[in-house]
Amino acid sequence: MIMTEVCGLRTRCLHLLLRSSSCRHGRQFATTTTCSIPVPNKKDKIIVISGPTGTGKTRLALELAKRLNGEIVSADSVQVYRGLDVGSAKPTASERKEVRHHLVDILHPSEDYSVGQFYEDARQATQDILKSGRVPIVTGGTGLYLRWFIYGKPDVPKASPEVALEVYSELAELERNKDWDAAVQLVVKAGDSQAQFLAANDWYRLRRSLEIIKTSGSPPSAFQVPYKSFKDQCNTRLTDSSHDVNSSDLDYEFICFFLSSPRLDLYRSIDYRCEDMLAESNGVLTEAKWLLDEGLLPNSNSATRAIGYRQAMEYLLRCREDGGRTSAGEFYAFLSEFQKASRNFAKRQMTWFRNEHIYHWLDASKPLEKVLSCVHDAYNDQTGSFVVPESLRMKKDMTSKRDVLQLKAYRTKNRHFVSRNDCSDILDWIRTTQGEAMSVVETGGHGLNERHCSGIHPRNVIPLYRESNRVRW
Repeated sequence: MIMTEVCGLRTRCLHLLLRSSSCRHGRQFATTTTCSIPVPNKKDKIIVISGPTGTGKTRLALELAKRLNGEIVSADSVQVYRGLDVGSAKPTASERKEVRHHLVDILHPSEDYSVGQFYEDARQATQDILKSGRVPIVTGGTGLYLRWFIYGKPDVPKASPEVALEVYSELAELERNKDWDAAVQLVVKAGDSQAQFLAANDWYRLRRSLEIIKTSGSPPSAFQVPYKSFKDQCNTRLTDSSHDVNSSDLDYEFICFFLSSPRLDLYRSIDYRCEDMLAESNGVLTEAKWLLDEGLLPNSNSATRAIGYRQAMEYLLRCREDGGRTSAGEFYAFLSEFQKASRNFAKRQMTWFRNEHIYHWLDASKPLEKVLSCVHDAYNDQTGSFVVPESLRMKKDMTSKRDVLQLKAYRTKNRHFVSRNDCSDILDWIRTTQGEAMSVVETGGHGLNERHCSGIHPRNVIPLYRESNRVRW
């Protein structure tokens, strides 16, 4: 407003001077005026890479960080936990030395971690990276984490220590007695009808819901989620061929990519990945054993609800209850359940991100160098009109009837675990380590330092899968 008035005053003064001069010289001059208006500072750029498990997010992020002098912020709800390395496909120690990673190995698995905590931690890490002159690369497959990170979190009040203690006291006995249904009804009666739709035994969210009600008098659903306003805006202007979102109200320039593969290839890759996690020494079963030894039970908190760990813990518990006895059939049933849960999770991820219009979809089956160059070009684009090359573009939906029929007929074909003898090493390990393990769970088990600083006792590690047992395709 002030700048406009100043410009107007300058224009009028100049016009009068020129008019006076033109009168003296007997001719009229054309007048032109300029007004310098401050240009807003350009927003800092943040790269976001997501996709289902097994599509190469970690590898792409690592190579991109090397090329752009970047640092990686993990947006994975399991990688935050120390000791859960194989099941979360955590970057290796050497990879983390090569490129700095944030929000990896920051919690013990007994601790809960919420999307609100992630938002605060990830935003702080991003600011630190930008201040150091580097490029933030946020990568992971936890959709809600990324949604809040990009669009912001609801302005939900934080509970005071007094309210938090009151809520804890109300729910503590119910949690000790594992009376989840009664606890849910308590929160529903308090005012949150949506509590009945929470995942079973998600005590953290149940407590948080009751804290919000006691603090504000309203349930969590009463608070506006910033993403919704962007989604509504997008739905009114988005065409079928557009991938753009009007993100002028966002505080950063987010350059977002979703990696995926043809569905059949993706499912096959996931099945093989599950096998690999079980076939390698010190794999998912060893990590699940450690969780049980720590006194944790499957599906009891954020870490033990994670796909792979929940199934492995349930399987080992059944083995312990049976004195360490198990069969090849029981192992293959566990493996099948693990693979199915992983495929279903990938399907849910694709459904979630299909509605996130800020993402460009890339075909992860293409050569890494081409995908890397595409993301690199998008980061360096100054025109604001970047378009993914047709050769790298991944369709969000299956349009071919043949693809749909093939997907319906999909059946798992293992490459490591095929015959009964292929799992003999694992069955031997279970008999050796799980027969006396029930007493370990009851007495509290081993501490984290023993497990990860002093090393794992050889009898607690599954022998390396014998190369002679591998079936190659």
